[in-house]
Amino acid sequence: MPGSLPRRYDIFGAAQSDTGYADRTIVAEQVYTLGNLVIMSAYAAITVAILGPVIRARQLWSNKLAVTTGMIFFSCAVGHGLHAFMAIRALQTGDSHSHLQPGWEWPTALWDMFTALVGVYYWTLRRSYKVLLGGGSIFTSPGEQNRLEEAGAREQAALNAAEKHRATLAAVVEHTDDAIIGVNLEGRVTAWNRGAERLFGYNAGAAIGQPMSIFSGDSSSADQMAYIARIRHGERHIHYEARRVHRNGSPLELSINMAPIRNAAGEVTGVSVTAREISEQKAAADERRASDDRAHQVQRMESLGKLAGGLAHDFNNILGIIVNYTEFAIDETGDKPAVREDLEHVRSAADRAMALTRQLQTFTRGAGSQPREVDLTAALEEARQRLEPQVGERITIVSRPAPAALTVRADPGQLQQVLEQLATNARDAMPDGGTLVLEANAHDDQARILVSDTGTGMPPDIVERVFEPFFTTKPGKGAGMGLAAVYGMVTEAGGEIAVYSEPGVGTTFRVHLPLVAPTAPAERAAPPSGDGRTILVVEHEPALMRAATRILTVAGYQVLAATTGPEALVVLGDRTADALVTDVVMPDMTGPRLAELLHERAPGLPVVYMSGYSSGMLDVTGLLDPAAPFVEKPFTAHDLLHTVHEALHRTPSAV
Repeated sequence: MPGSLPRRYDIFGAAQSDTGYADRTIVAEQVYTLGNLVIMSAYAAITVAILGPVIRARQLWSNKLAVTTGMIFFSCAVGHGLHAFMAIRALQTGDSHSHLQPGWEWPTALWDMFTALVGVYYWTLRRSYKVLLGGGSIFTSPGEQNRLEEAGAREQAALNAAEKHRATLAAVVEHTDDAIIGVNLEGRVTAWNRGAERLFGYNAGAAIGQPMSIFSGDSSSADQMAYIARIRHGERHIHYEARRVHRNGSPLELSINMAPIRNAAGEVTGVSVTAREISEQKAAADERRASDDRAHQVQRMESLGKLAGGLAHDFNNILGIIVNYTEFAIDETGDKPAVREDLEHVRSAADRAMALTRQLQTFTRGAGSQPREVDLTAALEEARQRLEPQVGERITIVSRPAPAALTVRADPGQLQQVLEQLATNARDAMPDGGTLVLEANAHDDQARILVSDTGTGMPPDIVERVFEPFFTTKPGKGAGMGLAAVYGMVTEAGGEIAVYSEPGVGTTFRVHLPLVAPTAPAERAAPPSGDGRTILVVEHEPALMRAATRILTVAGYQVLAATTGPEALVVLGDRTADALVTDVVMPDMTGPRLAELLHERAPGLPVVYMSGYSSGMLDVTGLLDPAAPFVEKPFTAHDLLHTVHEALHRTPSAV
């Protein structure tokens, strides 16, 4: 009948009413829709459960297996959502014959294909995780699981050991005495251990992020950047020694090593700097060199003495023949005045040769001396009176006897010969006139005689050879035996002789002789602590500067050190010092001139002067005020510390 519902048959072919069939179809569609919605919700929840932790761990791009698993559940959720959506549309339109609405076939098919591709990728990815999933199998056997757990335990143990090693290495780096510093390629500090804090005086908070000039100084920054460039371009290790500055301004002598810091890819990202303080090693090396030089000098003089002794012996034999036969001939030529006069010239020359051999014998300790007790004050006055007419009117002799009696055991004649020879040398060094200073004083358990002049001075290569026999700087005017004989006479008396000289300034000879039964000097109390006072030390000899710095630092002083006057002004800067310890004669600027400049801004600044020349020599030449605190080189720690302490505690009017 037109407009009537078509007849329906059940599965057994029995006819059913159209109305009952439609109702059952609608119920089925509703159940289908509800089932798809429930599955979609479950798959969506699983997707969120998988991808939520991955996103929180920021592994969305690195954990491919987890992301792919989430994508499978997501695609399934979307597919069930599409089926539910189409079923709902079918119920709304009344078309209960099929939930697949016209026009939705291709989107559904494409999404199902996408889901299939994701599934294929998922299983391919699982097979690449062989260590974790046993070759991609869905089920892992208990034995396989144990193997994986053991492998995981070994891996964890290795990680723990590596972490412990890193912690140990970090502790070693942090607590080592050496300064270990990390810098980036721009020259800024990135790491700073406790050794660096102790060495340079800056803590890590103050140093990290700062340029390297914090410990190298602005003048060395260019050199530091050049070293970094060499490391960046492939050098694996750079070693050098350099002078750096502590935070308080005191100098540091350092041994420095630089090496590259690389990342996991092997690229140089920075530089490791290791620094070690070597002031003590340098001071020890300087002392060893000085000791070696002294030993070499003694050996050389002993060798020359043996040679001179042999020459003196042979000359005496020859001279004995010449003198005796000349005397015979003179006796036989009374009637031949011309011949007699010629023979007397020969005899005179022989006398001069005999005097030369006596000097040789004195140098080699071969001549007999007659030592006895000698008062140095009287000997010095006798020498002054005898030498005044010899040195001439253009030379002024200043005598400075010791404040107390000094007695030595020596041959008086030889002692006068020593003074006369030294005075003669001083006269020859002052052709245009000058000042000759004769001094005597006590030093420890020795008496010292100092003979100083304001002459032309001598360069170091001449100073090293002045006591050698036959060495002379006046060819044709001497045999070169004067100072060699002086050396021999002083040595025979149990003493020592040394010389200090600078070209254009002058020369000081020091003769040390043992005192006879010296009275024990009063014990000087140990110098008190420096209590952190700041001392500016200026000394143009680096070895002496290091020695003075070390002595004062150990005693508790803060030291600012420089090698010249202009450098001292730069090192001091705007800071203040409690005292100045300076050499007297220096290149560029003298010590007194430096003191004048510093007194312009600090009138009461105490000053202690040091010099290899005697104080008497410096006094008479006007270089130094006689009342100024003075330390004579070479000085002991006791001398320096007491003099500095006394200078710090003098009344302002005496400074």
